[in-house]
Amino acid sequence: MIKPTDIRPPFTRETALKKVQAAEDAWNSRDPERIALAYSEDTVWRNRSEFLTGREAVKAFLRAKFAREGDYRLRKDLWSFHDNRISVRFEYESCDAGGQWWRSHGNEQWEFGDDGLMRIREASINDVAIAADERRIAV
Repeated sequence: MIKPTDIRPPFTRETALKKVQAAEDAWNSRDPERIALAYSEDTVWRNRSEFLTGREAVKAFLRAKFAREGDYRLRKDLWSFHDNRISVRFEYESCDAGGQWWRSHGNEQWEFGDDGLMRIREASINDVAIAADERRIAV
């Protein structure tokens, strides 16, 4: 497992791809403690219309997210990178408490400190209701 501080800016195509894969792997673990290790103590997030500051706020957000979004499965793709920034497109699928499946599409812009931890995360996300047999991301 790659530690978040193992890959530091400035990014090359190879290191940006590794950073994106490491993020996908961490989020698919659905473990808020593991995921949060990639973010600085004072990280600043915009996730849809929510604004968070700090690693502890991220952990609380993730615990609520994974309690609400069952069978969460994510795919991320590198969109672009430059110096200490990476942009990704992503798609994830999850099931709500009522049994409705959702596919969520979005874009994220990430900014990293010299230590390799993400200090800014901006996420724009749209959701589409899908039938269970329309899932594209196998668990």
